[in-house]
Amino acid sequence: MRELVEVIAKALVDNPEEVVVTETPKDDEIVIELKVAAADMGKVIGKQGRIAKAIRSVVKAAASKEDKKVIVEIR
Repeated sequence: MRELVEVIAKALVDNPEEVVVTETPKDDEIVIELKVAAADMGKVIGKQGRIAKAIRSVVKAAASKEDKKVIVEIR
């Protein structure tokens, strides 16, 4: 899942070298934290959060195939 979020984020931003994705297991879920440069934050979130919602939907669909619960946090 971490690699999926990283590939999507790097394709969206102007500074792909500043994309940092961490994966932390918690109880029965996995928390994926995405950090990007401040200038790229708007590109990752999108108007009214549409791109962020789309990223979460794609990750959720991939996680459902593996019967895992994944939470994507954008920082």
